[in-house]
Amino acid sequence: MSEKVRCHCQSCMMRALTGPAIVITIGVLLLLHQVHGGNLDFGNTWPVILVVVGFLYLASSMASQEGHIEPPPPVAAAPPGSSVGTVPPGPPQTPYGNSGQ
Repeated sequence: MSEKVRCHCQSCMMRALTGPAIVITIGVLLLLHQVHGGNLDFGNTWPVILVVVGFLYLASSMASQEGHIEPPPPVAAAPPGSSVGTVPPGPPQTPYGNSGQ
């Protein structure tokens, strides 16, 4: 099994907090809706989620990328039945040659 290398730079760490921050924001908005007897309806407070996401993306773009680790490029698997190191076939040949009409 291969080990995944994860980046621990500040920018990637801020970006990793986006999902949990959205879940916490939705929970707080729904809690406020229940506590205030429906006065803070979720339909009126949903833009707060956009503000939180925007703040996290802004913080991520301004954070340091010192020590950033790029993910390795994906390795293309050979199709089944092919052997490694074979020469690919040339362009398709037509039975009529190169003469045109």
